[in-house]
Amino acid sequence: MTEVEETLKRIQSHKGVIGTMVVNAEGIPIRTTLDNSTMVQYAGLLHQLTMKARSTVRDIDPQNDLTFLRIRSKKHEIMVAPHKEYLLIVIQNPCE
Repeated sequence: MTEVEETLKRIQSHKGVIGTMVVNAEGIPIRTTLDNSTMVQYAGLLHQLTMKARSTVRDIDPQNDLTFLRIRSKKHEIMVAPHKEYLLIVIQNPCE
C-alpha cells in the first residue's frame, strides 16, 4: 500500500469523516470515497472556491499563499489542503 493510500485510510478512519477526495489541478477527481454525483459536485465547486481563495490571498500579499481552507456549515465541515498539483478535500460531520 502506498503512502498516499495509507494516509487517506487514516483520515477516513477518523470519527465523523464522511468522505475524502483528491482532485487534480484542473478540478478532476483522481481518488474519492464519495458516490459519483456527490464527487462531481464537490470537486467542481471546491476547486473553484479554492482557486478564488488562493487568488484573494495573493492579491492581499503577493508573497503569501493559501495553505488550508476550512468551511463549516450546519450540515458539514469541509477542509481543503491545496497543493501545486492537487487538492485534498475532507468532508466531515461537525457534530461527531
